[in-house]
Amino acid sequence: MQTVILAAGRGTRMRPLTDRRPKPMLPVADKPLVAHTADAAIDAGASSLTLVVGYEAGDVRSYFGTERGGVPVEFAVQEKQRGTADAVRAASASLDPEEPFVVLNGDALYDVPSLTTLYGGGAAVGSYRVDDPRSYGVLETDDDGFVNGVIEKPENPPSDLINAGAYVFPAEAQTWLNVAESDRGELELTDVLARTCDEYDVRGVAFDRWLDVGRPWELLEANEWKLDELETRIDGDVSEQAELNGTVVVEEGATVRSGVVIDGPVLVRRGASVGPNAYVRGHTVVGEDAKVGHAVEVKNSVLMEGATVGHLSYVGDSVLGRDVNFGAGTKVANLRHDGEPVRQMLKGELVSSGRRKYGVILGDGVKTGINASLNAGVRLPTDGTVKPGESILYDRVDDAPDTDAN
Repeated sequence: MQTVILAAGRGTRMRPLTDRRPKPMLPVADKPLVAHTADAAIDAGASSLTLVVGYEAGDVRSYFGTERGGVPVEFAVQEKQRGTADAVRAASASLDPEEPFVVLNGDALYDVPSLTTLYGGGAAVGSYRVDDPRSYGVLETDDDGFVNGVIEKPENPPSDLINAGAYVFPAEAQTWLNVAESDRGELELTDVLARTCDEYDVRGVAFDRWLDVGRPWELLEANEWKLDELETRIDGDVSEQAELNGTVVVEEGATVRSGVVIDGPVLVRRGASVGPNAYVRGHTVVGEDAKVGHAVEVKNSVLMEGATVGHLSYVGDSVLGRDVNFGAGTKVANLRHDGEPVRQMLKGELVSSGRRKYGVILGDGVKTGINASLNAGVRLPTDGTVKPGESILYDRVDDAPDTDAN
C-alpha cells in the first residue's frame, strides 16, 4: 500500500540536538529514527514511500535516495510547517488517486506485527493504551471497536486508547485534505480522520508497542528498544585483552582496545574506538568515529558521530551530540539525591522525564574543560563551552518558538 511518512518537522523540544538536523534523522541504534519507521512500513506491506520533508530536507534525501529495500522512494516538500493535513497534501501529487494510502509519523517507532495488522484491512487508525490519556488525542470507539473520532486532551477521556499517528485512509480522502485551520492555526489530519469516520467503518488497531519520540529522554528510550533487537556481531578489531558480555556489535573499522569491558547491549559503530581500560555498559551507542578513552565509563548513553570522551570521565543516561569533546575528568550526574524523576526544561517549563536516572543533553560541538561537572537534566547549547572545574547546575539552552508542526 502506498505510504506517506511525515518527516518535515524540526522538533524544537529536542533542541539542541535538532539545531543542525531534523528530528527524524536523529540516531537510533544503527540508523536514523525515520529509517526505522520506513523499514517497519516496508515489512508491513508498503508498496511505495513518499517522505514529506522540510527542515534540513537534504539530510533525509541523501540518506534514502530513490529506493529502500526494493521499494521506490519519493520526496514531497512542505515549504512551511502548517500541520499534518498540509503535509499529506504536499505528498498527494505522488499518490495514485484511485488507491488507499497509509500515513505514518516519521518520528515514531512502531512494532511490525501491529503495523502489519494496520495495513491488512480497510480504513484504520493506530492506537496505544496508556494509563493516563489526558495529555493525548484520545480515540472514541463504539461497542464494535470502530473509531468515531479523536478528542484532544480530554479531562474525562472516553477510552485509554491514544492516537498513535498511523492511519489507513480510503483513496477518496485525498480530496478531503483542504481542511480549515484548527484553534492552533494548523491544518490537522485528525479532521480528515473525522470525516473518514463519518463515511467509513474505521478500525481501531491497538499497537502492542509504540513510541512517540518527541522529547530528549524518549530518544534514549528509542535506542533502548532498538539495541535490544541487535544480535552480536564482531566485524571490527577487538583486543584479546578486552571482555565483551551480552549483546555487543563492533562494526567493521571500529577498535576495542585492551582492558576494555563492554556489557551489552552496546553498539560500537565504524571508525569508533574504545579504550584502553574503559567500561561501556547498558544500552549504549558509540557513534561513528566517536572515541571513548582511558579510564572512561559510559552507561546507557548515545555518543553521536565524532564525540570524544577522552579519559577519566563518566557519562550516564545522556545524549552527546556530534563532535562533543569532554576534557579529562568531566563528570555527568544522572541521579537526584531525593530519588525523584529527573526534570528537564522544555519550552520554558520544567517537565519530568519519568526517569530516575537521566543525565545531560549536549548539542553538537560542546566542549568541556577538565574536571567539569554537569548536573542531571542539564542541556548545553550547540558549540557551548564549559570552563575547567566549572559546575553546571542549570539549563543553558534558550527554547525557540515551536515550529514543529509534524
